[in-house]
Amino acid sequence: MYQSLANWQPCEEPGANVLEGQYCRLEPYRESEHLTGLFAAICGSQNVSLWDYIPMGPFKDEIAFAEALAVTNAERGWRTMVICRGEDVLGMASFMRIREVHGSAEVGCVVFSPKLQRTREASEAIYLFGKHLFDDLGYRRFEWKCNNANEASKRAAIRFGFQFEGVFRNDMVVKGVSRDTAWYAVTDADWPNVSAAFSKWLNPANFDEKGQQIGPLKMA
Repeated sequence: MYQSLANWQPCEEPGANVLEGQYCRLEPYRESEHLTGLFAAICGSQNVSLWDYIPMGPFKDEIAFAEALAVTNAERGWRTMVICRGEDVLGMASFMRIREVHGSAEVGCVVFSPKLQRTREASEAIYLFGKHLFDDLGYRRFEWKCNNANEASKRAAIRFGFQFEGVFRNDMVVKGVSRDTAWYAVTDADWPNVSAAFSKWLNPANFDEKGQQIGPLKMA
């Protein structure tokens, strides 16, 4: 569909500021502040499986982990955000494939600790990524991409309101294996409905005293 954007201006880069939610907050990764807590939450022998579909890792020590994050943020243009609840570090996700001139960015390298998985904080974290892009910075497109073999990630994308756009076959070689990549996205036209669904679901009245949902996150 043709859409005139004669007055379009490039967006600012995301990920520079703390993003506050009702249940969690996203902090821009800083090695001095976050490395030790993040390593404890998502690395080590007990968390090896968290890295099965991630293009990097797992990491045996903080030094290797720090080096990987330094490279991805300095050389690949990622903006890693650390997911926190109170003083607890629970996981990370990154703004990736940031294309300010087109108003497009991806959330990727999503690594949720066992404490974060299947919680309202996990869902709110993804919502905060989208809210920052669309509401704060005026982006047009919010992407989610994953290994096509990663069924859990594909289900999560749909639950979070991303629309399936296709599969790029033989897209990458990751850890010595050919990867087909499934593409999903939310556009600025989709965002009002997606945002409304998240806002309704995140209402404190939708959770019991243990933080368990009463009604599911459901897109209109």
